[in-house]
Amino acid sequence: YVVQGDDPLLVQEAADSIRAAARSAGCEEREVFNISGAHADWSAVLGAAQSMGLFANSKLLEIRLPSGKPGKDGSEALQRYAQALPEGVVTLVLLPKLDGTAQKSAWLTALDAAGVQLRVDTVTRSALPAWIAARLARQDQHVADGPEGEQALAFFADRVEGNLLAAHQEIQKLALLHPPGLLTADDIESAVLDVARY
Repeated sequence: YVVQGDDPLLVQEAADSIRAAARSAGCEEREVFNISGAHADWSAVLGAAQSMGLFANSKLLEIRLPSGKPGKDGSEALQRYAQALPEGVVTLVLLPKLDGTAQKSAWLTALDAAGVQLRVDTVTRSALPAWIAARLARQDQHVADGPEGEQALAFFADRVEGNLLAAHQEIQKLALLHPPGLLTADDIESAVLDVARY
């Protein structure tokens, strides 16, 4: 699995879903490699893919490339890896949003051909109120229909300024402060204004 995107919350949630599915499928072990720099040592990653823990039948191998550039050695290693995927290993590669050149690179093409690529796009400002409403609905909360609800969601979106981690925290706070059901504009304003002060 290749997950790429720039929003930390959405990338984390996508990766968490893959990790949970791997665990439920029997992956008992997890190894994480943070690879940075064009001259990183890829032998440890490739070696980890070939070795299984003493009591594990399968494992999750997580490769994080914060720069999105594996370098020449990394490119070759990832291509070899994708052509001969080790049995019993679920691989998760986490990348930032890649530019057009990187999208066409041989290493990403090889990974894409061997598995699934998931692009996690950032929520635009215009889509943020709907995103907030959907997240509230997950915890059985909602705003009023019509202009009052739209105004409350717009206020919420303005206060978090596109920061989905902050929005997520505020949504969780609303679940703690208010029971399931209707949230008024005052409920949202008082919860969100408290955080804005600090």
